[in-house]
Amino acid sequence: MSKTVTREEFEALTGQEIGVSDWFEITQDRIDTFADCTEDWQYIHVDPEKAKETPFGTTIAHGFLTLSMLSAMVYQMPAMEGVTMGVNYGFNKLRFVSPVPVGSKIRGRFVLDKFEEIRPGEVQTTTTVTVEIEGKEKPALVAEWLGRRYFGG
Repeated sequence: MSKTVTREEFEALTGQEIGVSDWFEITQDRIDTFADCTEDWQYIHVDPEKAKETPFGTTIAHGFLTLSMLSAMVYQMPAMEGVTMGVNYGFNKLRFVSPVPVGSKIRGRFVLDKFEEIRPGEVQTTTTVTVEIEGKEKPALVAEWLGRRYFGG
């Protein structure tokens, strides 16, 4: 559960790290469930025996699975009072830097780069998020994420 701050307090965080999420384990069950949802059953994700023969030596998470975990991670960041809805607006940049082997734990590190009012009752945030892999030097992904938040009714 994230803490709630005023809009002014949130905006004052521009240029700063706003938080780091908990670790999330990437199990084979999570990978398989994602494969079923997306119909992406490439063997490097879902066939542990065949994946042993790859340079990875094991199954790896889909890049889009790692990306989708941002939804769970961002809920642990500070929330603004009065927001009635938030939506993903997209990404300016996104790179899958390193594979995430099954059994790994990942977490998100969030830096608020920009806070701008689009119109009264609507703000856009630009956040750099780095998804770290526990025990690894290189991250799983780095992204510049755009979000929109709406206030009022």
